[in-house]
Amino acid sequence: MTSIKTIFTALACVAATATAQSVDPIVSHINTSVRPQDDFFEYANGTWFRENPIPATEKDNGIFTVIQDTIDDQIRRICQDASAHKQLKGSARQKIGDFYASYMDSIGRNNRGLSELQGDIRRIRSVKDVNALIRMLAYTTRVSSSALFSFGVWQDQQQSDKYAFYLNQGGLSLPDRRYYVENDEATQRIRQRFVDYATIVFKRAGFIEETARKAAEKLLRIETELAQHSRKREDTRDPLTNFNKMNTAAFEKLAPHLSLSLLTKTLGLKDVDTVVVGQPEFFTHLDSMLLRIPIADWNNYLLFHYVNGLAACLDDNLYQALFDFYSKTLRGIKQPRSRWRRAVTSTDNALGDLVGQVYVQDYLPKGTKEKFLEIGNAVKAELATRIRNLSWMSEETKLKALNKLNTVVMKLGYPDKWKDMSRLKISRQSYVHNVMNVNSWEMQRDLSHYGKKVDRTEWDMQPQTYNAYYNPSNNEIVIPGCNIFVPGFTGMPDDAILYAIVGGTFGHEITHGFDDQGCLYDKEGNLQNWWAEADKKHFDARTSQIVKQFDEYEVAPGLHINGSLTQGENIADLGGVIVALEAFKKTPQYQAGEQIEGFTPLQRFFLGYAQAWMLQMRPEALATQVKSNEHAPAKWRVLGPLSNIQDFYDAFHVKPGDKMYRAEKVQIW
Repeated sequence: MTSIKTIFTALACVAATATAQSVDPIVSHINTSVRPQDDFFEYANGTWFRENPIPATEKDNGIFTVIQDTIDDQIRRICQDASAHKQLKGSARQKIGDFYASYMDSIGRNNRGLSELQGDIRRIRSVKDVNALIRMLAYTTRVSSSALFSFGVWQDQQQSDKYAFYLNQGGLSLPDRRYYVENDEATQRIRQRFVDYATIVFKRAGFIEETARKAAEKLLRIETELAQHSRKREDTRDPLTNFNKMNTAAFEKLAPHLSLSLLTKTLGLKDVDTVVVGQPEFFTHLDSMLLRIPIADWNNYLLFHYVNGLAACLDDNLYQALFDFYSKTLRGIKQPRSRWRRAVTSTDNALGDLVGQVYVQDYLPKGTKEKFLEIGNAVKAELATRIRNLSWMSEETKLKALNKLNTVVMKLGYPDKWKDMSRLKISRQSYVHNVMNVNSWEMQRDLSHYGKKVDRTEWDMQPQTYNAYYNPSNNEIVIPGCNIFVPGFTGMPDDAILYAIVGGTFGHEITHGFDDQGCLYDKEGNLQNWWAEADKKHFDARTSQIVKQFDEYEVAPGLHINGSLTQGENIADLGGVIVALEAFKKTPQYQAGEQIEGFTPLQRFFLGYAQAWMLQMRPEALATQVKSNEHAPAKWRVLGPLSNIQDFYDAFHVKPGDKMYRAEKVQIW
């Protein structure tokens, strides 16, 4: 097995460093003008923020940007090498090189404009009735983006070894329903700018100015009505109330004009006898809208979603309009990224598994899987210990919790089997056609699962994706290989940093199996109650405390975190850092107690955890995240969990009266 020291020494040439490493990289970030007892996030990261302002091309800056820049540079070399040399037709490198080259062909894209979409635009505008609209919806969703509602084939949450056909609310162009129903000045301004952007899209599709403006205004009215009859985002987090399985005949009665049988037939699905409906009341209302709203307005609605879904693939003028609304207005980003960075991101998003195969071969350090397994097992063992010692849980429920924990599958580094993308056609001639081919291939791959046994070996991320996830239906965590990167060190970081960042990721994802959503799934990944009634009441009482805690955080004047929406991530953050800390306490570094740069091992662990969320955001991006994302902003992902941990209080001498002090600490797992 390759040692962790060997891994990090190998990483030294690729790990990005934002500050000169004249001192320990953790210590160099500290802002000594802030007391750790009052704002540990700013104390631990403030100097880095001051020295590294947010670039004009970004909505934020921090550890994710630093690591992503390194990964982008690596993928750029893969793409440029593949595009510069003749590759075997149909090979991974041929598709990577040709896709990247088609993006970089700005002259060709600007000359073609929307010409390659004109046939589809004419067909959308010629739709005469609702049935034709449903058939066209199936096509536009396949090649561009979803509209009206979302649909697809995913694991049956009650029978996790089978696939089911799902229908869920959707059809909105803005990030969340709140942008349609709230009437503060900032939100009204965003809606007006959306109309301005939609007007540009309609004009590019062939409308004259006056007709384009009217179509954009009607588009907003349609989406506002859809939003008014959509569930709040926090209400969509309950797997039980958003899982409504019914036979197709029952759905046809619920929404007869949506013609489910026509939709599934157009998609090529056979023998669909049941459907899982997320929000039945949404579809009942949508059905009434289909009768009431003129078909011409529906055509324009669908046309906008079709063109908007492909706007980034066309000429520079349309891309700039897209950027001005979705990036500048909604997230405060000042200017687009360089073309090559956009090309790299697009290639990676479209051909992730193909890029991943080359990335693992060229850049991922040997021994990554083994080191992940070592850390993962240590963290898993600590969570088991905490479950056994819970005072509020009965022995019967503890046994079931431990059985679920013991069966958690850890997919680490990169998949053993890659997705078969051999049938995907990629050429240098047309970037937008490449994207449409990728979209169609991905949708067909998902649809092809219907009627088959679930393949639990599949991954939903690639090894070059700096992220991780827990899948409750498979009871699995997935940790891509690049999570081994710890920027700022020219060699191996000490265990305090390693366990805080990498161990914290493991702890977070494993704890998701026991958050407010994950706790509703059994060890096989089925929605099934495995709790004693009294234990579930104790659990709910504790999770309500973390909801209350985060509801109280005001991130900007009048803008509070939504504790209900973010509670799953907050539960995972709290549990994750605790079990990572307990695993760290078993290491020689912690037990020796020697200081580094004047900080004890315990203090360095918490400083490392703060670096794991080292991120500053533009005000617009912060507001968008709070309104539409289930993750709390980074700062409060540090302040929230640490203010509940006594070891943190001991390490930094937090006392009553300090801003980080909480008289009643939340403890769940």
